[in-house]
Amino acid sequence: MADHPVLHIEFSAADRVAAGEFYRDLFGWEVVQMPEMNYATFSTGEEPGGGFNPISEENPPGTVIAYIGTDDIDASLAKAEALGGKKLMPKTEIPETGWVGLFSDPTGNIVGLYTPLQRAS
Repeated sequence: MADHPVLHIEFSAADRVAAGEFYRDLFGWEVVQMPEMNYATFSTGEEPGGGFNPISEENPPGTVIAYIGTDDIDASLAKAEALGGKKLMPKTEIPETGWVGLFSDPTGNIVGLYTPLQRAS
């Protein structure tokens, strides 16, 4: 993945079901609830799609995170730190999906990095 496209956008949500219904009704987005993960995904019909992340101390109301595609999360996190960013979450597996990491840029924006699981053909 030589490019670094925006792949996924997350909105913080105190109530993922209500947030999903709001955006479904407002924009016609398809929303899939994933109660086992306390998460919901949305599809706009075009890329990128996204999700509703539960509110927590690390994810306060109003937090929006864009996830950028990368072939090497560890290298991207190290480069972000070298450029003045701060690693917030090391490369972490999302079972059966891929890997994710988080950093904040020098102005405090939280940015996610994502590498999809390579599936055998």
